[in-house]
Amino acid sequence: MSTRQTPPARLPLPNEMDPFSESAWIDVVRSMDEVYNELLQYEVVLEQKNSELEESQQFIFSILTSMSDLLVVCDRNGGIEEVNHSLIQFTGKTEQELKGAKLSSLFADENDCTTAKRVIASLTTQPANDIELQFKTRDGATTPVALNFTPRMSATQKLLGVVITGRPVGELRRAYHKLREAHDQLKRTQQQLLQSEKMASLGKLVAGVAHELNNPISFVLGNMHAMQRYTPRFKRYLEAIHNGAKRDELEKLRAELRIDHILDDLAPLLAGAVEGAERTRDIVDGLKRFSAADRDENIEFNLAEIIERSVHWVTRATPMNFKVEMDMPREMPFFGSPGQIQQVITNLVQNASDATENLPDPALTITADIDEGGICILFRDNGPGISEQAMSKIFDPFYTTKPVGKGTGLGLSISYGIIERHGGQLSVSNAPEGGAEFKLCLPYSNRK
Repeated sequence: MSTRQTPPARLPLPNEMDPFSESAWIDVVRSMDEVYNELLQYEVVLEQKNSELEESQQFIFSILTSMSDLLVVCDRNGGIEEVNHSLIQFTGKTEQELKGAKLSSLFADENDCTTAKRVIASLTTQPANDIELQFKTRDGATTPVALNFTPRMSATQKLLGVVITGRPVGELRRAYHKLREAHDQLKRTQQQLLQSEKMASLGKLVAGVAHELNNPISFVLGNMHAMQRYTPRFKRYLEAIHNGAKRDELEKLRAELRIDHILDDLAPLLAGAVEGAERTRDIVDGLKRFSAADRDENIEFNLAEIIERSVHWVTRATPMNFKVEMDMPREMPFFGSPGQIQQVITNLVQNASDATENLPDPALTITADIDEGGICILFRDNGPGISEQAMSKIFDPFYTTKPVGKGTGLGLSISYGIIERHGGQLSVSNAPEGGAEFKLCLPYSNRK
């Protein structure tokens, strides 16, 4: 029986294909192009993110490397995840030895390990600061380290771990010591400037103070000379009494020596001498208060007396035509440093005298206003006033409008600081009618 072969199926010719097949292929190709473009965009974004991540990692690494403080990053179970170069140098261990080890391996004894675990367990969202624990050092010794524990939280506020930073207490103590030395040196320099300005002001007042001292001293000296002349008469009269002279002889001698007149004159002579000595004592005491380093002296005093004394001293050393008018209460009690306040008043009065020295009728008016808050004193001169350029710098250290050699530029700066330390304010302006106005306000809150 013969086998009949079935002819192979005939493939359709291109023009005989399904009419929708061509469009389907086009859609497939288009979709592939879109997917390819998206992949390219994703690749570009991924490369950018990877570059940013590398930069961030390099930035963090540079920070960790440059940190002088010790740094340990742990998980919540105390496993070390990250350390910095300072910790590696401090402990003498390698980074590989530290990573993966327990935090307790850094501490000197079990008590410190227990303390660290307790601190980590008690962390919430707030750090724990200044926890002093003993660390092992690379030479086998132990060193106290002040540590700060900062929690690492997840987005759901779950504790992931802790970041620990610290610095050996020895370094902190050295840093504090240097800071304290610098602060002490600054205070000494400030006090030296204060004293040098006091001496400069005192130098300007020497002539006036010398004249002020001359009056009571001359008064005492004159009275003592009078009493010295009376001494031989008393001696002669007493010798006659001791030698047994008769009564009529004593009466005659008493009249001749004018003993009764001397006795009447003796009391006022002694009283005048005492008054002159007390006046000299008060002047010297004022000078001592003014020139002494009394930064910490705070006492109750009458501000009106300080103003009057300062004005009196300055006007004694200024031209005779410099007039100062004062309108203020006789009693203005204040608590503070009288020497420092006197330095401020003296400086303001002296500046007014300098500013008006070329005027035919230089004058300064001092008025005081007292209310419940405190005392405000206004110093107004009739000089040319202060220029706009100088107004903004008037209280700056070493700034002066005076000729070279006549001013240090420290007077107003130091005065401003003194008033500020007393809780007050010192300001300056130009009066509408001309001249400069310095306003000094001191609060009563500074009193005991």
